[in-house]
Amino acid sequence: MAAAMEPQTTEKESNNGGVVGESNAGFLGCAAAGLAGKMARVARDDPRRVAHSLKVWLALTLVSVFYYVTPLFNGWGDSTIWAVITVVFVMEFTVGATLSKGLWRIIATLAAGSLAVGAHLVARFWVVVTERYSDHGEPVLLAVFVFVVASAARFSRFVPEVKARYDYGVIIFILTFALVTVSSYCVEDLIEFAHERLTTILVGVAACLFTTFVFPIWAGEDLHNLAATNLDKLAEFLEGILESECFGENSCERLEGRAFLRVYKSVLNSKAAEDSLCALARWEPIHGKFRFHHPWSQYQKIGALCRQCASSMEALASYVVTSKKSQYPEANPELCVKVGAACGAMSSRSPKTLRELSSAVRTMTTPSPTNDDVPAAIGTTASDFIAELSEDEALLQVMQAAAIVSLLSDIVTQIKKISEAVEDLARLARFEKTQRTGHAVVVNIED
Repeated sequence: MAAAMEPQTTEKESNNGGVVGESNAGFLGCAAAGLAGKMARVARDDPRRVAHSLKVWLALTLVSVFYYVTPLFNGWGDSTIWAVITVVFVMEFTVGATLSKGLWRIIATLAAGSLAVGAHLVARFWVVVTERYSDHGEPVLLAVFVFVVASAARFSRFVPEVKARYDYGVIIFILTFALVTVSSYCVEDLIEFAHERLTTILVGVAACLFTTFVFPIWAGEDLHNLAATNLDKLAEFLEGILESECFGENSCERLEGRAFLRVYKSVLNSKAAEDSLCALARWEPIHGKFRFHHPWSQYQKIGALCRQCASSMEALASYVVTSKKSQYPEANPELCVKVGAACGAMSSRSPKTLRELSSAVRTMTTPSPTNDDVPAAIGTTASDFIAELSEDEALLQVMQAAAIVSLLSDIVTQIKKISEAVEDLARLARFEKTQRTGHAVVVNIED
Protein backbone atom coordinates (compact mmCIF):
# COMPACT_ATOMS: atom_id res chain seq x y z
CA MET A 1 0.00 0.00 0.00
CA ALA A 2 2.78 2.33 0.83
CA ALA A 3 4.49 1.45 -2.40
CA ALA A 4 1.27 2.19 -4.26
CA MET A 5 1.03 5.64 -2.74
CA GLU A 6 4.58 6.65 -3.59
CA PRO A 7 3.94 7.41 -7.29
CA GLN A 8 0.99 9.63 -6.32
CA THR A 9 3.13 11.65 -3.91
CA THR A 10 5.86 12.03 -6.50
CA GLU A 11 3.38 13.17 -9.11
CA LYS A 12 1.91 15.75 -6.73
CA GLU A 13 5.34 17.14 -5.92
CA SER A 14 6.13 17.27 -9.62
CA ASN A 15 2.95 19.23 -10.29
CA ASN A 16 3.73 21.65 -7.46
CA GLY A 17 7.22 22.15 -8.84
CA GLY A 18 5.80 22.93 -12.25
CA VAL A 19 3.39 25.51 -10.81
CA VAL A 20 6.19 27.17 -8.84
CA GLY A 21 8.39 27.25 -11.93
CA GLU A 22 5.64 28.85 -14.01
CA SER A 23 5.01 31.36 -11.21
CA ASN A 24 8.69 32.32 -11.06
CA ALA A 25 8.85 32.62 -14.84
CA GLY A 26 5.79 34.86 -14.82
CA PHE A 27 7.25 37.03 -12.07
CA LEU A 28 10.54 37.42 -13.91
CA GLY A 29 8.66 38.25 -17.12
CA CYS A 30 6.62 40.95 -15.37
CA ALA A 31 9.76 42.37 -13.75
CA ALA A 32 11.56 42.48 -17.10
CA ALA A 33 8.57 44.14 -18.75
CA GLY A 34 8.36 46.70 -15.96
CA LEU A 35 12.08 47.49 -16.21
CA ALA A 36 11.82 47.84 -20.00
CA GLY A 37 8.88 50.21 -19.58
CA LYS A 38 10.80 52.36 -17.09
CA MET A 39 13.82 52.51 -19.39
CA ALA A 40 11.61 53.52 -22.33
CA ARG A 41 10.00 56.24 -20.21
CA VAL A 42 13.41 57.57 -19.14
CA ALA A 43 14.52 57.66 -22.78
CA ARG A 44 11.37 59.53 -23.81
CA ASP A 45 11.77 62.08 -21.02
CA ASP A 46 15.29 62.99 -22.15
CA PRO A 47 16.64 61.38 -25.37
CA ARG A 48 20.06 62.81 -24.54
CA ARG A 49 20.48 60.01 -22.01
CA VAL A 50 20.45 57.49 -24.83
CA ALA A 51 23.08 59.54 -26.69
CA HIS A 52 25.24 59.67 -23.55
CA SER A 53 25.09 55.89 -23.15
CA LEU A 54 26.19 55.46 -26.75
CA LYS A 55 29.06 57.90 -26.22
CA VAL A 56 30.30 55.90 -23.24
CA TRP A 57 30.24 52.80 -25.42
CA LEU A 58 32.16 54.72 -28.11
CA ALA A 59 34.84 55.84 -25.63
CA LEU A 60 35.33 52.30 -24.34
CA THR A 61 35.56 51.04 -27.91
CA LEU A 62 38.20 53.62 -28.79
CA VAL A 63 40.32 52.63 -25.80
CA SER A 64 40.02 48.95 -26.69
CA VAL A 65 40.92 49.55 -30.34
CA PHE A 66 43.86 51.71 -29.31
CA TYR A 67 45.05 48.90 -27.08
CA TYR A 68 44.73 46.22 -29.76
CA VAL A 69 46.15 48.01 -32.80
CA THR A 70 49.05 49.99 -31.30
CA PRO A 71 52.31 48.65 -29.80
CA LEU A 72 52.25 51.28 -27.04
CA PHE A 73 50.71 48.96 -24.46
CA ASN A 74 52.76 45.89 -25.34
CA GLY A 75 54.24 44.34 -22.24
CA TRP A 76 52.35 46.55 -19.81
CA GLY A 77 50.06 43.78 -18.67
CA ASP A 78 47.51 44.78 -16.02
CA SER A 79 48.40 48.48 -16.21
CA THR A 80 46.21 48.85 -19.31
CA ILE A 81 43.10 48.36 -17.20
CA TRP A 82 43.50 51.94 -15.92
CA ALA A 83 42.52 53.30 -19.34
CA VAL A 84 39.20 51.48 -19.12
CA ILE A 85 38.68 52.52 -15.50
CA THR A 86 39.40 56.13 -16.45
CA VAL A 87 36.69 56.10 -19.12
CA VAL A 88 34.15 54.64 -16.71
CA PHE A 89 34.84 57.25 -14.02
CA VAL A 90 35.57 60.34 -16.14
CA MET A 91 32.88 60.13 -18.82
CA GLU A 92 30.00 62.24 -17.49
CA PHE A 93 26.67 63.47 -18.85
CA THR A 94 27.71 67.04 -19.65
CA VAL A 95 30.79 68.47 -21.33
CA GLY A 96 31.69 70.53 -18.27
CA ALA A 97 31.57 67.52 -15.94
CA THR A 98 33.75 65.44 -18.28
CA LEU A 99 36.30 68.22 -18.71
CA SER A 100 36.56 68.92 -14.98
CA LYS A 101 36.88 65.28 -13.96
CA GLY A 102 39.36 64.54 -16.75
CA LEU A 103 41.58 67.46 -15.84
CA TRP A 104 41.47 66.76 -12.12
CA ARG A 105 42.26 63.09 -12.73
CA ILE A 106 45.37 64.01 -14.71
CA ILE A 107 46.53 66.63 -12.20
CA ALA A 108 45.88 64.42 -9.17
CA THR A 109 47.57 61.41 -10.76
CA LEU A 110 50.63 63.44 -11.74
CA ALA A 111 50.92 65.09 -8.32
CA ALA A 112 50.33 61.89 -6.35
CA GLY A 113 52.65 59.85 -8.56
CA SER A 114 55.46 62.38 -8.20
CA LEU A 115 54.98 62.54 -4.44
CA ALA A 116 54.92 58.74 -4.18
CA VAL A 117 58.17 58.45 -6.14
CA GLY A 118 59.70 61.05 -3.84
CA ALA A 119 58.49 59.13 -0.77
CA HIS A 120 60.05 55.96 -2.16
CA LEU A 121 63.40 57.70 -2.77
CA VAL A 122 63.39 59.22 0.72
CA ALA A 123 62.65 55.85 2.33
CA ARG A 124 65.37 54.12 0.31
CA PHE A 125 67.87 56.90 1.11
CA TRP A 126 67.05 56.74 4.82
CA VAL A 127 67.66 52.98 4.91
CA VAL A 128 70.97 53.30 3.05
CA VAL A 129 72.26 56.16 5.22
CA THR A 130 71.29 54.75 8.58
CA GLU A 131 72.10 51.14 7.66
CA ARG A 132 69.56 50.07 10.23
CA TYR A 133 66.42 48.03 9.90
CA SER A 134 67.40 47.22 6.33
CA ASP A 135 64.75 44.52 6.10
CA HIS A 136 61.79 46.38 7.57
CA GLY A 137 62.80 50.01 7.66
CA GLU A 138 61.60 50.94 4.16
CA PRO A 139 58.07 49.44 4.37
CA VAL A 140 57.56 50.97 7.81
CA LEU A 141 58.59 54.40 6.59
CA LEU A 142 56.41 54.03 3.48
CA ALA A 143 53.46 53.10 5.69
CA VAL A 144 54.06 56.26 7.73
CA PHE A 145 54.07 58.36 4.54
CA VAL A 146 50.81 56.79 3.40
CA PHE A 147 49.23 57.41 6.80
CA VAL A 148 50.27 61.06 6.99
CA VAL A 149 49.48 62.04 3.39
CA ALA A 150 46.23 60.08 3.09
CA SER A 151 44.96 61.34 6.46
CA ALA A 152 45.75 64.97 5.61
CA ALA A 153 44.16 64.68 2.17
CA ARG A 154 41.09 62.94 3.57
CA PHE A 155 40.70 65.59 6.28
CA SER A 156 40.83 68.34 3.65
CA ARG A 157 37.57 66.98 2.19
CA PHE A 158 35.77 68.30 5.27
CA VAL A 159 36.57 71.86 4.20
CA PRO A 160 33.44 73.08 2.32
CA GLU A 161 35.39 74.84 -0.44
CA VAL A 162 37.56 71.77 -1.08
CA LYS A 163 34.55 69.47 -0.98
CA ALA A 164 32.65 71.57 -3.49
CA ARG A 165 35.44 72.15 -6.03
CA TYR A 166 38.22 69.60 -5.59
CA ASP A 167 36.59 66.55 -4.03
CA TYR A 168 37.12 64.25 -7.03
CA GLY A 169 40.75 65.34 -7.40
CA VAL A 170 41.44 64.66 -3.71
CA ILE A 171 39.96 61.15 -3.98
CA ILE A 172 42.11 60.34 -7.02
CA PHE A 173 45.16 61.81 -5.25
CA ILE A 174 44.66 59.52 -2.23
CA LEU A 175 44.08 56.46 -4.42
CA THR A 176 47.09 57.06 -6.67
CA PHE A 177 49.48 57.94 -3.86
CA ALA A 178 48.52 54.86 -1.85
CA LEU A 179 48.76 52.51 -4.84
CA VAL A 180 52.09 53.80 -6.11
CA THR A 181 53.64 54.03 -2.65
CA VAL A 182 52.58 50.54 -1.62
CA SER A 183 53.63 49.10 -4.99
CA SER A 184 57.01 50.81 -4.85
CA TYR A 185 58.31 48.24 -2.38
CA CYS A 186 57.60 45.32 -4.74
CA VAL A 187 58.11 46.95 -8.15
CA GLU A 188 61.60 46.88 -9.57
CA ASP A 189 61.27 50.01 -11.75
CA LEU A 190 59.00 52.45 -9.97
CA ILE A 191 59.50 55.20 -12.56
CA GLU A 192 58.30 52.89 -15.32
CA PHE A 193 55.33 51.83 -13.20
CA ALA A 194 54.27 55.46 -12.61
CA HIS A 195 54.80 56.26 -16.28
CA GLU A 196 52.56 53.38 -17.35
CA ARG A 197 49.78 54.48 -15.01
CA LEU A 198 49.94 58.11 -16.13
CA THR A 199 50.04 57.18 -19.83
CA THR A 200 47.04 54.86 -19.63
CA ILE A 201 45.07 57.53 -17.78
CA LEU A 202 45.96 60.10 -20.44
CA VAL A 203 44.69 57.71 -23.13
CA GLY A 204 41.42 57.21 -21.23
CA VAL A 205 40.92 60.94 -20.69
CA ALA A 206 41.68 61.66 -24.36
CA ALA A 207 39.02 59.15 -25.42
CA CYS A 208 36.50 60.81 -23.08
CA LEU A 209 37.29 64.31 -24.34
CA PHE A 210 36.97 63.18 -27.95
CA THR A 211 33.59 61.53 -27.48
CA THR A 212 32.07 64.17 -25.20
CA PHE A 213 32.07 66.68 -28.09
CA VAL A 214 30.07 64.27 -30.26
CA PHE A 215 26.52 65.63 -29.88
CA PRO A 216 27.67 67.61 -26.82
CA ILE A 217 25.44 68.14 -23.80
CA TRP A 218 26.26 71.51 -22.25
CA ALA A 219 25.81 72.18 -18.55
CA GLY A 220 25.53 75.90 -19.33
CA GLU A 221 22.50 75.34 -21.54
CA ASP A 222 20.85 73.20 -18.86
CA LEU A 223 21.43 75.93 -16.27
CA HIS A 224 20.08 78.56 -18.65
CA ASN A 225 16.95 76.52 -19.40
CA LEU A 226 16.46 75.72 -15.71
CA ALA A 227 16.28 79.44 -14.89
CA ALA A 228 13.66 80.02 -17.59
CA THR A 229 11.67 76.97 -16.50
CA ASN A 230 11.57 78.16 -12.89
CA LEU A 231 10.16 81.50 -14.01
CA ASP A 232 7.48 79.70 -16.02
CA LYS A 233 6.50 77.61 -12.99
CA LEU A 234 6.11 80.69 -10.82
CA ALA A 235 3.91 82.23 -13.50
CA GLU A 236 1.86 79.04 -13.72
CA PHE A 237 1.08 79.23 -10.01
CA LEU A 238 -0.20 82.80 -10.22
CA GLU A 239 -2.16 82.04 -13.39
CA GLY A 240 -3.83 79.15 -11.59
CA ILE A 241 -4.69 81.39 -8.66
CA LEU A 242 -6.36 83.89 -10.97
CA GLU A 243 -8.08 81.45 -13.32
CA SER A 244 -9.54 79.29 -10.56
CA GLU A 245 -10.92 82.36 -8.76
CA CYS A 246 -9.79 80.95 -5.45
CA PHE A 247 -10.53 84.27 -3.78
CA GLY A 248 -13.98 84.58 -5.30
CA GLU A 249 -17.31 83.75 -3.77
CA ASN A 250 -17.82 80.80 -6.12
CA SER A 251 -14.28 79.41 -5.83
CA CYS A 252 -13.57 75.77 -6.57
CA GLU A 253 -14.43 73.29 -3.84
CA ARG A 254 -11.38 71.01 -3.99
CA LEU A 255 -8.14 72.95 -4.02
CA GLU A 256 -5.81 70.29 -2.65
CA GLY A 257 -5.80 68.36 -5.91
CA ARG A 258 -5.12 71.32 -8.19
CA ALA A 259 -1.77 71.03 -9.96
CA PHE A 260 -0.94 74.75 -9.84
CA LEU A 261 -0.80 74.63 -6.03
CA ARG A 262 2.20 72.25 -6.24
CA VAL A 263 4.08 73.55 -9.27
CA TYR A 264 6.34 75.80 -7.19
CA LYS A 265 7.81 72.84 -5.23
CA SER A 266 10.31 71.95 -7.93
CA VAL A 267 11.60 75.54 -7.73
CA LEU A 268 12.21 75.15 -4.01
CA ASN A 269 14.29 72.03 -4.68
CA SER A 270 16.37 73.47 -7.53
CA LYS A 271 19.33 74.84 -5.53
CA ALA A 272 21.45 71.68 -5.68
CA ALA A 273 20.99 71.38 -9.45
CA GLU A 274 21.77 75.09 -9.97
CA ASP A 275 24.96 74.99 -7.92
CA SER A 276 26.18 71.84 -9.65
CA LEU A 277 25.42 73.12 -13.17
CA CYS A 278 26.97 76.50 -12.40
CA ALA A 279 30.22 74.87 -11.21
CA LEU A 280 30.36 72.67 -14.32
CA ALA A 281 29.44 75.43 -16.77
CA ARG A 282 32.58 77.36 -15.85
CA TRP A 283 34.68 74.53 -17.35
CA GLU A 284 33.01 74.62 -20.72
CA PRO A 285 34.48 76.44 -23.73
CA ILE A 286 32.59 79.00 -25.78
CA HIS A 287 29.51 77.50 -27.42
CA GLY A 288 26.44 78.97 -29.06
CA LYS A 289 25.59 82.33 -27.55
CA PHE A 290 27.54 81.61 -24.38
CA ARG A 291 30.83 83.49 -24.53
CA PHE A 292 33.89 83.34 -22.34
CA HIS A 293 33.36 84.78 -18.85
CA HIS A 294 29.62 84.28 -19.12
CA PRO A 295 28.02 85.46 -15.82
CA TRP A 296 27.04 82.00 -14.59
CA SER A 297 26.84 83.18 -10.97
CA GLN A 298 24.00 85.51 -11.94
CA TYR A 299 21.83 82.45 -12.56
CA GLN A 300 22.36 81.49 -8.93
CA LYS A 301 21.15 84.92 -7.82
CA ILE A 302 18.04 84.57 -9.99
CA GLY A 303 17.49 81.08 -8.60
CA ALA A 304 17.76 82.32 -5.00
CA LEU A 305 15.16 85.03 -5.67
CA CYS A 306 12.89 82.49 -7.38
CA ARG A 307 13.10 80.23 -4.33
CA GLN A 308 12.18 83.13 -2.04
CA CYS A 309 9.18 83.82 -4.23
CA ALA A 310 8.26 80.13 -4.27
CA SER A 311 8.47 80.06 -0.47
CA SER A 312 5.91 82.87 -0.29
CA MET A 313 3.78 80.97 -2.80
CA GLU A 314 3.93 77.89 -0.58
CA ALA A 315 2.63 79.92 2.36
CA LEU A 316 -0.02 81.49 0.13
CA ALA A 317 -1.20 78.08 -1.09
CA SER A 318 -1.50 76.91 2.52
CA TYR A 319 -3.56 79.96 3.47
CA VAL A 320 -5.79 79.60 0.42
CA VAL A 321 -6.57 75.96 1.21
CA THR A 322 -7.12 76.75 4.90
CA SER A 323 -9.42 79.67 4.17
CA LYS A 324 -11.45 77.56 1.76
CA LYS A 325 -11.88 74.82 4.37
CA SER A 326 -13.00 77.43 6.91
CA GLN A 327 -15.64 78.56 4.37
CA TYR A 328 -15.46 82.20 5.30
CA PRO A 329 -17.13 83.30 2.01
CA GLU A 330 -20.40 81.80 3.24
CA ALA A 331 -19.96 83.44 6.61
CA ASN A 332 -19.06 86.87 5.21
CA PRO A 333 -19.63 87.28 1.43
CA GLU A 334 -18.60 90.96 1.52
CA LEU A 335 -15.18 90.03 2.92
CA CYS A 336 -14.75 87.50 0.13
CA VAL A 337 -15.47 90.13 -2.49
CA LYS A 338 -12.95 92.49 -0.90
CA VAL A 339 -10.26 89.83 -0.82
CA GLY A 340 -10.89 88.84 -4.43
CA ALA A 341 -10.74 92.44 -5.64
CA ALA A 342 -7.54 93.23 -3.74
CA CYS A 343 -5.80 90.02 -4.80
CA GLY A 344 -6.85 90.45 -8.41
CA ALA A 345 -5.51 94.00 -8.45
CA MET A 346 -2.18 92.96 -6.97
CA SER A 347 -1.55 89.85 -9.06
CA SER A 348 -3.02 90.78 -12.44
CA ARG A 349 0.31 91.73 -14.05
CA SER A 350 2.60 89.34 -12.19
CA PRO A 351 2.08 86.21 -14.36
CA LYS A 352 2.57 88.20 -17.54
CA THR A 353 5.77 89.74 -16.17
CA LEU A 354 7.17 86.32 -15.26
CA ARG A 355 6.30 84.93 -18.70
CA GLU A 356 8.05 87.86 -20.36
CA LEU A 357 11.13 87.34 -18.20
CA SER A 358 11.17 83.63 -19.03
CA SER A 359 10.91 84.37 -22.74
CA ALA A 360 13.71 86.93 -22.50
CA VAL A 361 15.99 84.41 -20.80
CA ARG A 362 15.22 81.63 -23.30
CA THR A 363 15.75 83.84 -26.34
CA MET A 364 18.61 85.76 -24.70
CA THR A 365 17.01 89.11 -25.45
CA THR A 366 16.86 92.16 -23.20
CA PRO A 367 13.57 92.20 -21.25
CA SER A 368 11.32 95.23 -21.40
CA PRO A 369 11.91 97.75 -18.59
CA THR A 370 9.80 97.30 -15.48
CA ASN A 371 7.60 99.89 -13.82
CA ASP A 372 9.25 100.99 -10.58
CA ASP A 373 5.97 102.40 -9.25
CA VAL A 374 4.19 99.04 -9.26
CA PRO A 375 5.62 97.61 -5.97
CA ALA A 376 4.92 100.88 -4.16
CA ALA A 377 1.36 100.95 -5.47
CA ILE A 378 0.87 97.33 -4.47
CA GLY A 379 2.15 98.06 -0.97
CA THR A 380 -0.29 100.96 -0.63
CA THR A 381 -3.17 98.77 -1.78
CA ALA A 382 -2.26 96.04 0.70
CA SER A 383 -1.90 98.52 3.58
CA ASP A 384 -5.23 100.17 2.84
CA PHE A 385 -6.95 96.81 2.57
CA ILE A 386 -5.51 95.52 5.85
CA ALA A 387 -6.51 98.75 7.61
CA GLU A 388 -10.04 98.35 6.30
CA LEU A 389 -10.20 94.76 7.51
CA SER A 390 -9.33 95.77 11.05
CA GLU A 391 -12.90 97.01 11.56
CA ASP A 392 -14.37 93.61 10.69
CA GLU A 393 -15.91 91.65 13.56
CA ALA A 394 -14.74 88.16 12.47
CA LEU A 395 -11.16 88.22 13.77
CA LEU A 396 -10.14 84.84 12.31
CA GLN A 397 -11.43 85.76 8.87
CA VAL A 398 -9.65 89.11 9.04
CA MET A 399 -6.35 87.43 9.96
CA GLN A 400 -6.64 84.96 7.07
CA ALA A 401 -7.55 87.66 4.56
CA ALA A 402 -4.78 89.98 5.78
CA ALA A 403 -2.21 87.16 5.56
CA ILE A 404 -3.25 86.32 1.99
CA VAL A 405 -3.04 89.93 0.86
CA SER A 406 0.31 90.45 2.60
CA LEU A 407 1.77 87.34 0.96
CA LEU A 408 0.59 88.48 -2.45
CA SER A 409 2.20 91.84 -1.82
CA ASP A 410 5.48 90.12 -0.93
CA ILE A 411 5.28 87.99 -4.09
CA VAL A 412 4.84 91.06 -6.27
CA THR A 413 7.82 92.75 -4.60
CA GLN A 414 9.95 89.64 -5.10
CA ILE A 415 8.97 89.48 -8.76
CA LYS A 416 10.27 93.02 -9.07
CA LYS A 417 13.62 91.86 -7.66
CA ILE A 418 13.65 88.90 -10.05
CA SER A 419 13.06 91.28 -12.93
CA GLU A 420 16.01 93.42 -11.86
CA ALA A 421 18.23 90.32 -11.60
CA VAL A 422 17.23 89.24 -15.12
CA GLU A 423 18.03 92.73 -16.40
CA ASP A 424 21.48 92.46 -14.79
CA LEU A 425 21.97 89.08 -16.47
CA ALA A 426 20.99 90.57 -19.83
CA ARG A 427 23.48 93.39 -19.35
CA LEU A 428 26.37 91.21 -18.17
CA ALA A 429 25.78 88.49 -20.79
CA ARG A 430 25.18 91.06 -23.53
CA PHE A 431 21.79 89.81 -24.59
CA GLU A 432 20.30 91.02 -27.85
CA LYS A 433 18.60 94.39 -27.49
CA THR A 434 15.09 94.78 -28.90
CA GLN A 435 13.67 98.17 -29.76
CA ARG A 436 10.01 98.49 -30.65
CA THR A 437 9.10 101.37 -32.93
CA GLY A 438 5.48 101.38 -34.02
CA HIS A 439 4.81 97.97 -35.53
CA ALA A 440 8.44 97.21 -36.32
CA VAL A 441 10.92 95.42 -34.16
CA VAL A 442 14.61 96.25 -34.52
CA VAL A 443 17.20 93.88 -33.08
CA ASN A 444 20.68 95.17 -32.27
CA ILE A 445 23.43 92.71 -31.37
CA GLU A 446 26.32 93.99 -29.29
CA ASP A 447 29.78 92.96 -30.34
